[in-house]
Amino acid sequence: MEKYRQSITGFVKRKIEDDEVVEELTNDILMAAYGAKKNFRGESEEFSWICGIAKHKIIDYYRKKKIKTILFSVNPAFEEIADKSLMPERDVLKEELKNEIRKTFRELSAGYGKILRLKYLEGYKTKTIALRFKTTVKAIESRLRRAKIQFRKIWNYDKKAAVEDIKVGRINRGKTRI
Repeated sequence: MEKYRQSITGFVKRKIEDDEVVEELTNDILMAAYGAKKNFRGESEEFSWICGIAKHKIIDYYRKKKIKTILFSVNPAFEEIADKSLMPERDVLKEELKNEIRKTFRELSAGYGKILRLKYLEGYKTKTIALRFKTTVKAIESRLRRAKIQFRKIWNYDKKAAVEDIKVGRINRGKTRI
């Protein structure tokens, strides 16, 4: 899937202007394609199939953005009400997920754990991480890709249970970030 990263990034950039959103969506698209690879039937080129996934992810992004904009512009209190109503269950599930993530981070090699922490937990931009490590942005992007691959290999969270949680609305997908 990584061989399509640059092309998919370009595809997404033609639809979305925000570079951070482009990077995030590109990662989501490639991870979704990786996870759904067993469903690829070969009826089209692999790249075309991934572009189909990308189109759906982009549509979902704009749909969520529009819903949030409409709902919260009508009454900003809706956001607070929604957060409060989901608080107890969401907090328990969030803690459970955080514990699993911490466990996985402990099993990663030190360099990969550090780079993933900086990027996804502390929110540093790739360029800032590159400056901190005294290397190029491309080198950091490459390390991030390898670190995410290692993370996925180690990750042991009950995916079936997580999917069920999402189906019954026990996880607020829009707010959960690793």
